[in-house]
Amino acid sequence: MRDLAPDITRQRLLIEGFYTVAVDHASVEDYLTGIAAHLSLRTYGTPIIHSPAGEGKLENAGFDAFIPLIDSGISLYVWSERKFFATVLFTCKAFDVRQALDFTQRHFGASQLEHREF
Repeated sequence: MRDLAPDITRQRLLIEGFYTVAVDHASVEDYLTGIAAHLSLRTYGTPIIHSPAGEGKLENAGFDAFIPLIDSGISLYVWSERKFFATVLFTCKAFDVRQALDFTQRHFGASQLEHREF
């Protein structure tokens, strides 16, 4: 992919994995606020969390969530039936990828974790 705006700092990280802990509204909120704080990313609002239970396919039920950052945002998607999650960190401020991976693995008790920077 060609960098169309090399003068704009952007760091993007996709993390996916299977979780082994209970995931509910509170743990989704704790993850979003916790990872932002852990990476020294400043928020300017509270997490927005949706759980459209019963409105779609059972296998897709879970959570869709986002926390706005001064320097962009973090999204989280959770599939409850499969115990699977995906999170995307998109920032205009550099952060330590290893710290993001370690925090995410610990928070979700991830049995498997994959990531990609882009």
